[in-house]
Amino acid sequence: MDAAISSIKLVFAKYRKPIVITAGITILNLMFGFDARFTIINLLWLLV
Repeated sequence: MDAAISSIKLVFAKYRKPIVITAGITILNLMFGFDARFTIINLLWLLV
């Protein structure tokens, strides 16, 4: 169990920025409705 938790922490630490951006985009789309332009612009931040 401890090994699984530590591996999840390592994955989150390595991919923190993409995880936070994707979660933020998803939450904002659920709150304010889907906006394709907003989603595309924010997904481009994953490449920066």
